[in-house]
Amino acid sequence: MVEQYLEHSRQILSSERSRFKFNERRGLGRVYLFGYQNRYDLEDGFPMLTTKRVGFKTVSHELIWFLNGETNIKYLVDNKVHIWDDDAFNFNLGRMVREGIFPESFAKFSEGWFKTKEEYVQRIKEDDEFAERWGKLGPVYGSQWMHWPKYIPVTVEGDPRELYIKDPHGIDQIASVIQGMEKNVTSARHMVAAWNPEEVPDMALPPCHTLFQLNSDGEKLDLQLYQRACDMFLGVPFNIASYAMLTTILAKETGLKPGEFIHTFGDVHFYTGAGDRGRWYRDHFEDFKRDTREAHNHGALEDLLGVLNETLPPEDKGREGMDHVTGIIEQLTRTTKPLPKVTIADRSYDELTIDDFVLEGYNPEPSIRRALAV
Repeated sequence: MVEQYLEHSRQILSSERSRFKFNERRGLGRVYLFGYQNRYDLEDGFPMLTTKRVGFKTVSHELIWFLNGETNIKYLVDNKVHIWDDDAFNFNLGRMVREGIFPESFAKFSEGWFKTKEEYVQRIKEDDEFAERWGKLGPVYGSQWMHWPKYIPVTVEGDPRELYIKDPHGIDQIASVIQGMEKNVTSARHMVAAWNPEEVPDMALPPCHTLFQLNSDGEKLDLQLYQRACDMFLGVPFNIASYAMLTTILAKETGLKPGEFIHTFGDVHFYTGAGDRGRWYRDHFEDFKRDTREAHNHGALEDLLGVLNETLPPEDKGREGMDHVTGIIEQLTRTTKPLPKVTIADRSYDELTIDDFVLEGYNPEPSIRRALAV
């Protein structure tokens, strides 16, 4: 598994098919490859990176949050999971300013923005009423998985029109797909979608992992994910672990053995940092790809990393750590280790707690810290 991730990473950095984008609105660059697929046989071990530490409890808490249909960051904050803080803060900031909760709006990543975000997260943790109103992200994954919109016809006396109201419970796609497999396990119709065009504009972040399909021969359960946008350094290792867990959970629900997790990618990328740092990669992109392609062993990669660290412009103030390229090259210099094992309690998917997830034999290399590019 780890070898697949590392080889995929090399392809993104060095392939003739890889390209460069610089988003002027966000001021961020990224090197990307469009279209790729990796397959992980769950009998070989649990697919968590061993060339850097991945937060197992963070992944588990987020999956529990999804499977409970939650879209408010309160549960995550209470459990010291902060991967959605920036999105929730940005999503709610304008309205909070208009209501006088915060005195003014701030440019992203300014000192005022960071200070106010810290205050916001602390208030989410300590003030339930504040969290109920301002911790929401809109109808993101949990809402789509567990409450996909459904409309009920209503009759209004004297009004001949066909009228509908939104069912607050919606469609539980997870329950539906489990029921569908119980009726016809080998069908190719077992799908769960998170991309809802009607509701995407109301989300803090449009779904990156947009659709997954279950497939079985009656003995093993395979799950294939299509992910439209893929942050290879920070997001993808979490996505791999999360969907491997989900495959295992759904296999238990359907009385099957976990088979393969298949990960199909759209735009899969490494961020190159903001401002002059990102532009340096843009201006030297072909040379960078060649140098990476020619670095055939750990020693050559270490040399390449040393040259980059001496040559690259400083990262923009307040946006340090958004160059993920140096982070993945450091990871490529490391040696993989045996995969761990995960045990998940035999409980209903909507009743799982963090104590139901047990990780054994995980001995990764140290963390490589990088910032979320938002």
